[in-house]
Amino acid sequence: MGSNQSWVTEFILVGFQLSAEMEVLLFWIFSLLYIFSLLANGMILGLICLAPSLHTPMYFFLSHLAIIDMSYASNNVPKMLANLVNQNRTISFAPCIMQTFLYLGFAHTECLILVVMSYDRFVAICHPLHYTVIMNWRVCTVLPVTSWSCGFILALVHAILLLRLPFCGPREVNHLFCEILSVLKLACGDTWINQVVILADGVYVLVGPLCLMLVSYMRILWAVLKIQSKDSRRKAFSTCSSHLCVVGLFFGIAVVVYMVPESNQQEEQEKTLSLFHSLFNPMLNPLIYSLRNAQVKGALYRALQKKRSM
Repeated sequence: MGSNQSWVTEFILVGFQLSAEMEVLLFWIFSLLYIFSLLANGMILGLICLAPSLHTPMYFFLSHLAIIDMSYASNNVPKMLANLVNQNRTISFAPCIMQTFLYLGFAHTECLILVVMSYDRFVAICHPLHYTVIMNWRVCTVLPVTSWSCGFILALVHAILLLRLPFCGPREVNHLFCEILSVLKLACGDTWINQVVILADGVYVLVGPLCLMLVSYMRILWAVLKIQSKDSRRKAFSTCSSHLCVVGLFFGIAVVVYMVPESNQQEEQEKTLSLFHSLFNPMLNPLIYSLRNAQVKGALYRALQKKRSM
C-alpha cells in the first residue's frame, strides 16, 4: 500500500433500498417481532428453570438454545432497527468486527447445540434403557460447554483473520449488519485464506453435523416405527419433528448462504435469508417447541394456574 492510502475507520450498512414510508413500517413490524422473540424465548427459559418436570437433559439443552436465540437476535436486530429510522447508517470499525465475531460465535454454537439435541433424542429413542447412564449430568454439562467453547474459538479465528486485512477502499457493506462475506468484499488485500477457512468451517460446522443428524434421524425413524404403543410413537414423532423443523430452518438457510457458490446467489436474497436467521428463526424456535410439545404446554398451563390461585 502506498503511504498516502487512507484507512477505513467506519463502514456504511446499506441495508434494504426502500422508501422512507416502507422503512418506518418495517421498523414497527421488526420491533414487534424482536420483542416477541425475546419474550417467547424468555418464557421458555423461565419455564425450564421453574418447572421440575422440565429438568431433563432435553430441556436443559433447549434452555441453551433459547439463550443463544436471544443473544443472536440482540446482536444484529437493534442496529438494524436504528438504521431503518436513521439516515446515518455508519458503524465504526471495531463495533463492526465485534458484531461479526458475536454473530459467528452464536451461529456456530447454535449449530453445535442442535447436534447435541439430536444426539440426546437418538439416545432417548434408540437406547432408552441406557439413557440415564449415557446422558448423565456430567455429560449434559460437558456437551454445552464444549459447544460454546468451540463456537467462539472458531469465531475468534475468523475475527483474527479479518483483522489482518487492510480496509482502504469502499466503505459500503451491502448487508443489514456486518456479515463476514459482505465485509470481506471491502478488503484491499488477498482474502483467499479467509475464504478457505470459511469453506472448511462450513464443512466442519454445517455439512458434517447435518450428515450426522440425518443418519441419526434415519435410525430414530426406524426405531420409532418399531414401537408398539401408539401413544409412545406419537410422543416420539412429536418431539423429533419439532427438532427437525428447527434443524431444517437453521441449517438449510446457512448452507444456502455459505456453501452455495457465490455466482448462484443474489445479494438481496442473502439479505433476506440473513434477516430470517437473525429475526424470524429465534422467534419460531420457541413457537415450534411450545406448540408441538405437550410437556411445555403443560408446564405453562400449571404456571398460569398457580399465578391465578395466588
